[in-house]
Amino acid sequence: MVNLTREFFIGLSNNKFLNEKAKRWGFRFGADKFVAGTDMISVISTVKELNQSGISCTLDNLGEFVYKKTEALQAKDDILKMIESIQVEKLDCHISLKLTQLGLDINQDFCVNNMREILHAAEKHDIFINIDMEKYEHYQKTLDILAILRKDFSHVGTVMQAYLHRTNHDLKNLKDVRLRIVKGAYKESEKVAFSLKEDIDTNFIKICENRLLENTFTSIATHDHHIINYLKKFIKENNISKDNFEFQMLYGFRTDMQHRLANEGYNLCTYIPYGNDWFGYFMRRLAERPQNIQFLIKNMCYTKDNKMKKLPVIIVSAIIGLIASWGVKKKSKG
Repeated sequence: MVNLTREFFIGLSNNKFLNEKAKRWGFRFGADKFVAGTDMISVISTVKELNQSGISCTLDNLGEFVYKKTEALQAKDDILKMIESIQVEKLDCHISLKLTQLGLDINQDFCVNNMREILHAAEKHDIFINIDMEKYEHYQKTLDILAILRKDFSHVGTVMQAYLHRTNHDLKNLKDVRLRIVKGAYKESEKVAFSLKEDIDTNFIKICENRLLENTFTSIATHDHHIINYLKKFIKENNISKDNFEFQMLYGFRTDMQHRLANEGYNLCTYIPYGNDWFGYFMRRLAERPQNIQFLIKNMCYTKDNKMKKLPVIIVSAIIGLIASWGVKKKSKG
């Protein structure tokens, strides 16, 4: 059932119609637990509060399904404004972005030119730019563009997904690149990705160990306390400097552990997404942890003073029905 539910919400995240409609819904479904706001102004106070607790941040102005140059140029301008805001407000944070948001699905040269403009602006203020890794269909293009950009810029890196079979091979060419290591949040074919949690976790740990021993700055992105505790022991046993890595977690997830790690002297970075285009990101977070679905339904059914909502109940019923029908469909195919 867990895998079934995961596939369902990943399917929703890829639905262009729902992504467009969600922009009108606002945060009605409880997305504000995981998405900090709709614009840069609304997240500045959040970043400052985390900075005061010794936690750095990475900001992601959410955007998906960009197929028009005007939309990509608007996304670029929004990121340029983000860079200026970070400088003016003296925030301890860097930027995460998606190449598809900047025109990768339109034209690669167009996307590269947008990235160059962003990197020139970020370079002036010593702000790191991290390229998020997306679905496998964009994987090689992302690595290709990173290689192009690295010829002229050093303050740019990317994300490597532990669930892909080829990740360990590709890491050999990225030893001098700052990376974020994640497990992977998209539904991929078993031909290109591990499907079992045990295999993904094992590969994640292996990748992190190798990166830590190579002394190239690495963001270890996980909320799994078992993995974190294992790596803390590995770090201590191998006398690895805390300056060579950071733990990274998503905004709204395990905030108690985030603050505890920061208080223990580890570098801790919170990934903060914001913007109107929140639906795809939110659905993938629901896919990752079944516990989040309980939060979703509670948020849709009840007000803060525990009174039943009318319209959301209808929507919840529809979602539950969709999940059930999805399960029947999958079983019949199997």
